[in-house]
Amino acid sequence: MNITQLGWGTFFQQEYEGFGGGQDLIPARVTRQDKNSYELLYERGSLTAQVSGAFSYTAESASEYPTVGDWVIVNVIEDEKKAIIHKLLPRKSSFTRKAAGVETEAQIVAANVDIVFMVVGLDRNFNLRRIERYLTLINKSGAKMVIVLNKSDLCDETEERIEEVENISGDAPVITMSATCDDDFSQIERYIEEGKTVTLVGSSGTGKSTIINRLLGEERLLVKQTSEHVSQGRNTTTWGELVVLPSGGIVIDTPGMREIQLWADDEDLANAFGDIEELAEGCRFRDCEHLAEPGCAVQQAIEDGKLEDKRLQNYRKMGKEIRFMEKRKRERAILDKNFGKQIHKFHKHKKKVIF
Repeated sequence: MNITQLGWGTFFQQEYEGFGGGQDLIPARVTRQDKNSYELLYERGSLTAQVSGAFSYTAESASEYPTVGDWVIVNVIEDEKKAIIHKLLPRKSSFTRKAAGVETEAQIVAANVDIVFMVVGLDRNFNLRRIERYLTLINKSGAKMVIVLNKSDLCDETEERIEEVENISGDAPVITMSATCDDDFSQIERYIEEGKTVTLVGSSGTGKSTIINRLLGEERLLVKQTSEHVSQGRNTTTWGELVVLPSGGIVIDTPGMREIQLWADDEDLANAFGDIEELAEGCRFRDCEHLAEPGCAVQQAIEDGKLEDKRLQNYRKMGKEIRFMEKRKRERAILDKNFGKQIHKFHKHKKKVIF
């Protein structure tokens, strides 16, 4: 397999040449991660790999370890079909969320993606506020975005749903389909090119695995039925996986997300809620909080029916989450700095001790 068919390009070639690791170290792409083990693809086939001791020693967080879609520099043990990962090449894009739990840490779901398909179910699980959260994360990823409204066969208000999504989607294209019924799959296929990587993100049960199976032309990924009563999907994909399509494109299947924790900043929020930011320019007071201040252009837009109050409430809620997360990041940075000082002080003191 030609390495360009795996998504290799000028960006990664320049980083690889700058590394200067020698002829024994070659690039490979991560197709799957399982705890401390990685599955890779390279020009001669597949490999199982682990990171080197030096890699583990220098990595300071989970986000500095390889994830699905990453390019890594490896030393191949040919007769065993194994490899040692020595370096993670810089990412050209990444879809990232806050890791689950209390720790303030990033979790990279898919790396080096050209297009993110946000898959939304047009069933009872349809939720504009959830879409706004995804928009914020995808806008930050560095990849292009396409919104896929799936399960159109289960919706009697498709046109209304399309209009609602287009009102908040910015410049992102919005396509409508039914992965189980439509014969024409060209709406998605036209975005897939040889050497280009796409990923599908969305809540459980929106139909991501069904779409990927159709792109593959086979039932490779497990698909479970969604509850007819509550339209709640099940996590049919429990890990990320990179797959090369027969058409030559590359797709990363991601686990369904029950919880979308933000990993973003104020600029990302402003990009996702550009309409509110634009309205705020017309407020009488620069520090207007869009509550009950006189001359608030945002509240006036709500009264005029030009802005949905629920959208403003979600904007405030997400802003509060982001500010809290930034506060936790600063606190963590201070703790890490103080811990580093203590370690330095300890080793300095040890050198003065005479035995």
